[in-house]
Amino acid sequence: MKGREQKILEEKTCLQKNRTESEGYVGGQTFMWITENNLTENNRLGYGLLEFILSPSNLNAAYLQVKRNKGAGGVDKMEVESLKDYFVANKDELSTAILWGKYRPNPVRRVEIPKDNGQKRQLGIPTVVDKVVQQAIAQVLTPLYEPQFSDHSYGFRPKRNAHQALKKSRDYITDGYGHAVDLDLEKFFDKVNHSKLTEVLSRTIKDGRVVSLIHKYLNAGVQVGGSFEASEMGGP
Repeated sequence: MKGREQKILEEKTCLQKNRTESEGYVGGQTFMWITENNLTENNRLGYGLLEFILSPSNLNAAYLQVKRNKGAGGVDKMEVESLKDYFVANKDELSTAILWGKYRPNPVRRVEIPKDNGQKRQLGIPTVVDKVVQQAIAQVLTPLYEPQFSDHSYGFRPKRNAHQALKKSRDYITDGYGHAVDLDLEKFFDKVNHSKLTEVLSRTIKDGRVVSLIHKYLNAGVQVGGSFEASEMGGP
């Protein structure tokens, strides 16, 4: 049954709106950065990258990942269980809209979750279709950008976690270092500069349609209750 479902999606898959999904969050991290002199060279970064992102195999993998994550639905109230039927019925229309730059992501649904210090963290929940599209983007861009990050960075990266960061700290102690500095940038992801992020992406990605699609997600806005709020800074 699972094989049949995968075959259906490979033949009739469609994209729409999404936020990048990860398998979990790590609690500790070090700094990571992208420098001017270590940009990845890859032909897939040129024109045609969007077609690669929207390929049936990549979209199918994105759908399966979103399905495994079992996240909540967004403003359109569609749940993960409805994704397969949606893609089968709307693949061509959605793909064409994205390729021609006519697709508009939905705003994210604002929710608040409690933090350990008693305060609340704001999260944006995209529609499940947007989750698939964003996951498809992430699957292609992650291996291209990973080599650009510092090897000492452990947070929010594939196959890296807080336990590895702690082990590295213990190694430093063994080597004779006696102090550690713990820094946290307050509400960093809420204050991401869209123009600067777009500039950084454009240094590596030469398919302007992909940069434009990411920019649309950044500016999709937020729905709080029944009202809409523009998103002029911060990540989705």
